[in-house]
Amino acid sequence: MIQLRDIWRTYDVGGRPLHALREVDETLVDAEHVAVMGPSGSGKSTLLNLIGCLDRPTRGSYQLDGREVGDLDESELAEIRRHHIGFIFQSFHLVARLDAVANVELPMVFAGVARRERRDRAQRALAVVNMADRADHRPDQLSGGERQRVAIARATAMGPKVLLADEPTGNLDSRSGRQVLELLDELCAGGMTLIVVTHDPNVARRADRVITLVDGRIVSRIRGDDLGEVNPYIAFAENAQDAQAAENAENAENAEHVQGDESAEPPESAEATENARDSGQIEEVAETGAAEKGARA
Repeated sequence: MIQLRDIWRTYDVGGRPLHALREVDETLVDAEHVAVMGPSGSGKSTLLNLIGCLDRPTRGSYQLDGREVGDLDESELAEIRRHHIGFIFQSFHLVARLDAVANVELPMVFAGVARRERRDRAQRALAVVNMADRADHRPDQLSGGERQRVAIARATAMGPKVLLADEPTGNLDSRSGRQVLELLDELCAGGMTLIVVTHDPNVARRADRVITLVDGRIVSRIRGDDLGEVNPYIAFAENAQDAQAAENAENAENAEHVQGDESAEPPESAEATENARDSGQIEEVAETGAAEKGARA
């Protein structure tokens, strides 16, 4: 079980606090499938990194199976990542020079699993994702969907309880994406807790629940079945962002005009110009009269 209580993640940006996550409270039960949605910059990946023990909250409580994650040192966090959490990324992150089975073995190498055992486990993991016949192929010899299935095999080879997927179908065609989603559904049905970050309502709709983040806060929780073609909270947030961006651009343009006007000398009015000319003529006449008077003297 995952329990998040008043989670904040704050970064210092130019001396100012930037709250990537704020006041996040959420509980995820075992074998639950949860989708996380939100506009760009809403905190989705930050939340996934915290749950995956790749980052720590600035404040708040994160408990994983009753253990307070914030109290663990780096070696204990690494142990959790190796044995309890699997990661799937949009861009696969396979090692180009290794074949599929060697890529799947990698986490077991770091975990100290014996060579024969890790080879057996890697081959079984590839069989689960229907890639046993491609075990000796390098990533450049595989399609995008096949690479993602190898990545899933690698993520699940250690038997994690939690599987984190960040846009797992983002780089795939519709057919390959559907196959990957069906595979993830099967893994969740087998007992894994599945958390998927996505922008695609069709992906999110498969989840038990959909959590929507806006500006680092959870703004909605709905059932996957209840999600329409467009998430109204995301549409509202993106419209607000567009409006704010337009307002910022307009303010910046106005500021440039004002600055340009202030740097230039103010134009003289017609009356001021006329007065200046008259004043100059009066002074010229006075000087001429004084000169003539001096000559007569």
